[in-house]
Amino acid sequence: MLTPITPSQPIGRFAPSPTGELHLGSLTTALASFCHIKSLGGKWLLRIEDTDTERCDRQFTEQILIDLEALGLQWDGDVIYQSERIDIYNDYLSSVLRPLTYGCQCSRKDLEHYWAHHDQDQLDENEGAKKHLPNRKRYPRQCIAAELDKEQHKLRIQLPDYRIGFNDGIQGLQWDNPQQTLGDMVVRRQDGMINYILAASLDDGLQQVTHIMRGLDILPMTTAQISIMHAARLPAVDYWYHLPLICNPDGQKLSKQNLAQPIDTRDPSRLIAHALELLQQPAVDIDTPTNMLEQAIAQWANSPLQDKQQMTLTSQ
Repeated sequence: MLTPITPSQPIGRFAPSPTGELHLGSLTTALASFCHIKSLGGKWLLRIEDTDTERCDRQFTEQILIDLEALGLQWDGDVIYQSERIDIYNDYLSSVLRPLTYGCQCSRKDLEHYWAHHDQDQLDENEGAKKHLPNRKRYPRQCIAAELDKEQHKLRIQLPDYRIGFNDGIQGLQWDNPQQTLGDMVVRRQDGMINYILAASLDDGLQQVTHIMRGLDILPMTTAQISIMHAARLPAVDYWYHLPLICNPDGQKLSKQNLAQPIDTRDPSRLIAHALELLQQPAVDIDTPTNMLEQAIAQWANSPLQDKQQMTLTSQ
């Protein structure tokens, strides 16, 4: 098992999933994390989160690298590919994290049936007035005492049932109870595929990441990540930042699912200027990507983004 050491300088990272090409939303995340960590004199790591072998494609990975280089977003050190680190994740699951895990045989259909029945019980108890059930989708722990073979079934991890707080450098003070919000999460599928939350948590600790800047849509997963990193005896992330989401005029987050258009790096200077404008940073002189980034780093400030949850494009 790898043993992390205390970093001597700030370390940030960009961790795209190659299920498609970079779009404007992912570009702003990359640019923000790069400029922010470089403004602190830190290292910027690149990690390809490609454990989802069904959706990830090597072609998209290669295009992401090409686009980042065209934009002058040069990472420090070697690119890390999560698909090459499966043994590391399984090592943690079979050792330090093992007491918190259990096998689960519940299918999605089984859980939908359970949740539908649970809803009906609440309706009956409240004489037809549907009660608000914020945790309806939380796993009901039906398999926790079944002692199923962990190698033959999907694997869930027990998250703590207490509130965890952290200060987000953009969204402010955050409190959440990961058990009540997320429940016991699947960390390894029955086919052996490692899920996002486990791989990201372990890699952030092993790569000694101190500053994480990512999209607001990942904020609800943060207390789960904090819990897993603590249970794995990995160093905590010192600083969290969750960026406002870039949305289209209909209020939908720019994403591959919403058919966001891939970026076109034939004019990288224009792209950088546009992304910096979305991030509400001071304007930079139109120049080479390297010179524009140097100016953006020197001017970087989180304050224009604070307490904002979304930024809307006037056009796509």
